[in-house]
Amino acid sequence: MSTKTNQIERELTAEDLGHVHLIGVGGVGMSGLARLLLTRHISVSGSELREWPTLAGLRALGGTIYMTHEASNLDGVDTVVYSTAIPDDHLEMVEARRRGLRILHRSEALAAAMTGRRSIAIAGTHGKTTTTSMTTLIFQHAGLDPSFVIGGEISEVGSNAHHGSGEHFVVEADESDRSFLRYHPYVAIITNIEADHLNTYGDLAGLEEAFLDFTKLVEPGGFVVTCADDPGAQRLAVRAREAGQTVYTYGESEGADLRLSDIVTSASGVRYLATMDGRSLGEISLRVPGRHMGLNSSAAVLTAVKLGVPLESIVEALASSPGVRRRFELKGTVDGVRVYDEYAYHPTSMTAAINTLRDVAGDGRLVVVFQPYRMYRTREMQTEIAAALALADEVVVLEVFGPGEAREPGEGGAALTAAIDLPAEAKVFVPEWDEVPAEVVRRATAGDVVVTMGAPPISLMGDELLSALADRAEAAPGYAPRHAGGPEAAGERA
Repeated sequence: MSTKTNQIERELTAEDLGHVHLIGVGGVGMSGLARLLLTRHISVSGSELREWPTLAGLRALGGTIYMTHEASNLDGVDTVVYSTAIPDDHLEMVEARRRGLRILHRSEALAAAMTGRRSIAIAGTHGKTTTTSMTTLIFQHAGLDPSFVIGGEISEVGSNAHHGSGEHFVVEADESDRSFLRYHPYVAIITNIEADHLNTYGDLAGLEEAFLDFTKLVEPGGFVVTCADDPGAQRLAVRAREAGQTVYTYGESEGADLRLSDIVTSASGVRYLATMDGRSLGEISLRVPGRHMGLNSSAAVLTAVKLGVPLESIVEALASSPGVRRRFELKGTVDGVRVYDEYAYHPTSMTAAINTLRDVAGDGRLVVVFQPYRMYRTREMQTEIAAALALADEVVVLEVFGPGEAREPGEGGAALTAAIDLPAEAKVFVPEWDEVPAEVVRRATAGDVVVTMGAPPISLMGDELLSALADRAEAAPGYAPRHAGGPEAAGERA
């Protein structure tokens, strides 16, 4: 990325983009950008082939959504926005170049929307969506009305993006395709650095070098926040300080600027004592379970304290937050079977999520319905993913989602299923989406926890599973329903 191009991007604002058209507007990242632009009263259209849940909200805000990809979709358009998943030969990309329209990657358009704001950018191999959401909620509860774009919906807000009146802009920064290097944050948070996205970086050293470059983009007077417990983040902190950056750390490790201690986890949440710079911040509690959730929250706490947010606002925000959709989200309970949705797809986050869900299941069994997200990650990390899934009692594996990726013979969902160290009867590969609910109904019994996990489309499976379980219960002799539906109907929330 040249200095000249970088300077042009920094001078561009969202209002300079004119009518914006987003190719593949239904994805969580693209829909968040579209929502942000619409709430800034910018004319927006988009094209899709699937009726994603996010599209109804975009239409309600005034967005024009085309359910086909056509050259005519670009009539009246000034700027075309694409994601890394869109190939150069896509019909609308070819037409945009033919017409001489401005063409921006999603990250470039988002950077333009951040112009003039004090941005907080959260990156890391995993945990960034949760950390971004917690940071956003803290600033909202403090009355600071931040703008934000997140790779998931905050349950309390019901949105993945918002144009706020405050000076802060909180954004989830994606390192998978180097797009986080488009941003110039005031605060850069790095949750962890593990081997991933090696199709882009080649090796771990290349990935760590990109994260170092990310810290160098922090604006003067700003700072970097890293996890003191993560080896990759530890190495980054040393190098960032050597490069002249101000770095603060969080974690359980001695020497962390914000240190967690006395961590208590349960099926209903996690709490811990926090100490910062030798001063007790008291107890921090969350309504979402998992030790890793506590660790993620401490990054948000540290950042907020350093930016002058009152401690009472921080504590109240985290204690009242119901969490993030697709992060330990209880979809509903039918006839004693609880169905959760969880986004984890990296082996480390999968392991943490499955261990926590086992605690939630108690005496019941844990049934995981997993759809691998990317082919390259499934290929490179098959052993580690299989080991994480083996922590469940039973596993149903779908084919790899892998948009735009080729699958070679002997690769994919069938190979992953074979690698899971569980008895043959406790694991199954189901390549057809429509056949999954029946398979889960066959396996799940009262007291069990079922979790849909992995690629974004799998979130749609939860409602289908609830419906199938309800049909089974209704057909049973002496049927008497317990409850069904989301957290409100079930009267509980993880």
